[in-house]
Amino acid sequence: MSLHASSLTTENLPDTGSGEPISIPGGVEQAEVEVEGKAVRLSNLNKVFWPEGPYTKRDLLQYYADIAPFLLPHLLNRAMVMKRYPDGAYGEFFFQKRAPKTRPEWLPICEILHASQNLVDFPVIQNSAGLLWLVNLGCIDLNQWYARCDDVDRPDYLHFDLDPTPGAEFPQVREAALAVRDALKERNIPCYPKTSGSRGIHIYVPIVRGPLQKKVWTFAKQFAKELALRHPALLTAEYKVAARPPGHVLVDYNQNAWGRTLASVYSVRPRPGAPVSTPVTWGEVEKGISTEDFRMDNVPARVRRLGDLFAPMVPGADSQRVNLEELS
Repeated sequence: MSLHASSLTTENLPDTGSGEPISIPGGVEQAEVEVEGKAVRLSNLNKVFWPEGPYTKRDLLQYYADIAPFLLPHLLNRAMVMKRYPDGAYGEFFFQKRAPKTRPEWLPICEILHASQNLVDFPVIQNSAGLLWLVNLGCIDLNQWYARCDDVDRPDYLHFDLDPTPGAEFPQVREAALAVRDALKERNIPCYPKTSGSRGIHIYVPIVRGPLQKKVWTFAKQFAKELALRHPALLTAEYKVAARPPGHVLVDYNQNAWGRTLASVYSVRPRPGAPVSTPVTWGEVEKGISTEDFRMDNVPARVRRLGDLFAPMVPGADSQRVNLEELS
């Protein structure tokens, strides 16, 4: 019997928002906006979050309001871990799992029982109103669970977090991403890349929901270890930081563990220039991209032009999903 139990406690159906564009008020410090019939209070709108822009908290909220139609399908029915930056991108941050007691009554929660027997009620972001409420708490990037709330032990995707060790540069990360893609392709496994918005690239694989998180982690570990052996001059899959060779790219499989999270697709990152974790094509990876190419000020226009390149990752999407049971 699983140690973990979950329940999505809401009567609201998911609503990704298809109404009028949302405009965050300018020239004021506080505001209350009505989004999809729900009142959302916004505060400290003029606070500078990125001094080099300068970009304010209002700019961050407007970005998420603009990207919401493409982002929300990736968040629906998933517990959200809050990573809060009350003083902006370069200030101190803290993690918060439990939804605040002051949350709006319309905001659903996902109750997850941990191995410690603590029952944690995570917020769940089902619509644009919930998204703006979350970002107003100072959440710059978004960190949702890999599994949905009706079964938090069984994810519907796995991923590889490619991260350079000291001495490695981003061109090596791109080379590593292509090595991962080619190895997955050998097994007829589709995969989709996105910039991490930091130093690396994330590669996602849509899977048929069924295997427990531990089995998904085990598959990712075996794949990463085998791939590192095939590319010893480029890749490492060493778990211990001290054992990782310099000038390599880490194929981090351990982020697939239960309860871990990665910055979601379309997340702004608390780094210079407000970069965004952005889906890219494999052709772009081959041609050469950089993290700085994709920022809060240009990603919404890119996504409106190209559509959601990560759409195959959405549960129920008309795409090939890998059955790990058949690969084992």
